[in-house]
Amino acid sequence: MYPGEELQSRRSFLQRSAGGLGIVPLAMLLGQETFGPVASAADGHTGPGMHHPPKVKRVIQLFMNGGASPMDTFDYKPELEKRHDQPFDPGEGIRVEAATSAPGKLMKSPFPFRQYGECGRWVSSVFPHVAQHVDELAFLMAMESKTNVHGPGSYLMNTGFLLPGFPSLGAWVSYGLGSLSENLPTFVVLPDPGGLPYNQKGNFSSGFLPVAHTATTINTASEVPINDLKAPSSAGYITSDSERETQTLLRSLNEHHRAEHPGDTRLDARIASYELAARMQLSAPEAFNLSGESEATHRLYGTQDPVTADFGKRCLLSRRLIERGVRFVQVWSGAGGPSNNWDNHTDIITELPKMANATDRPVAALLADLRQRGLLEDTLVLWNTEFGRMPFTQGATGRDHNGGTFVGWMAGGGVRGGAAYGESDPWAWKTAANKATTYDFHATVLHLLGIDHERLTYRHNGANRRLTDVHGHVIHDVLG
Repeated sequence: MYPGEELQSRRSFLQRSAGGLGIVPLAMLLGQETFGPVASAADGHTGPGMHHPPKVKRVIQLFMNGGASPMDTFDYKPELEKRHDQPFDPGEGIRVEAATSAPGKLMKSPFPFRQYGECGRWVSSVFPHVAQHVDELAFLMAMESKTNVHGPGSYLMNTGFLLPGFPSLGAWVSYGLGSLSENLPTFVVLPDPGGLPYNQKGNFSSGFLPVAHTATTINTASEVPINDLKAPSSAGYITSDSERETQTLLRSLNEHHRAEHPGDTRLDARIASYELAARMQLSAPEAFNLSGESEATHRLYGTQDPVTADFGKRCLLSRRLIERGVRFVQVWSGAGGPSNNWDNHTDIITELPKMANATDRPVAALLADLRQRGLLEDTLVLWNTEFGRMPFTQGATGRDHNGGTFVGWMAGGGVRGGAAYGESDPWAWKTAANKATTYDFHATVLHLLGIDHERLTYRHNGANRRLTDVHGHVIHDVLG
């Protein structure tokens, strides 16, 4: 009889004896028999790999949840000033509709615009700090979504599909390139402390990819950002002796399992996940400890200013994580729901500045800090939202959803600073020239990471699935 034969099933035993090994391996443990073997160092597999020399090796994505208004941020429209408070008639008998309201009258931006940098990029007054960096940014001025609804729009921007169940961009990057660190996760998400975005964790799941590639979600607002990384103080029965005995028993069980299933690599993958959790017990607390940063750095990010403290801390943390080998970090601004995000239905005049003020200084700080440390050369910074807003009013001074056109930008290695691709129509209602789809955006990001988006595939339900589905072109106009 081998040790533990009289105990409950292996899965039940491991679940109960996980102790302080953390949420990351537990998620992997529970999902492996559904999703198949993980890509890990244990079986020598780290994803399909690169198809050409990369320009960057890691990504920080800043996601403005709710639909940031283009004509009030980066897409200056003099026509709206000329026709302010007039009925909207685009001509040619086109019917004008809105997602959740009756179309109102055209509304100029309540925020003054001016040109910045050598490139002359127009930026509104809500982003005075980011405006100082426009010569480093490449703008996608005419992005287009297939939907005006938050849930599908957020899925489309994050996973390339309107429906749930598909892997996110970060998960695909993890699958394609593997980890840069043995001590920290490959893909980390820092959600807004107000809550998760629309679709909850569906925005950053691994979908049908192995569970190893799902995001590790960190609640930075909590005193304990990573739950269960260590055993609770109340668990007095967990001692160094009991842990040694548990490990001895587990080794025996593992050896027996290998002998019974010589061709099954899932156990090695599980072991690798627990080893990562053990290493995180040492590395994660240091990575999340901002006390070692200089006073000047804290001032730069605004971590001590109540307006910018939260987003500033998470931007600073994103720099610390990629510095220590995390490959993909996603930082969210705004939770799901009717308020405290970029979904400015009621009053753009008061709602938008609140969100912009909280993020403007930290985003500019992140760009400056990365550049000063030499990290911007091989790091890609992305600023995204799921769609735009309407050029006419909802109610008195709000704006409704609009998938017709919106703005995103990127900066970092391989990006042509000061570039702009695409143009919206005179009202920022629809794209007018060189539109960029989410597929084009994802193809371009993967290209900068050294991946051909058409060759990054995963066989699922009889089809070779990919992030860009059957679409997408690399936008070379924004590449250096």
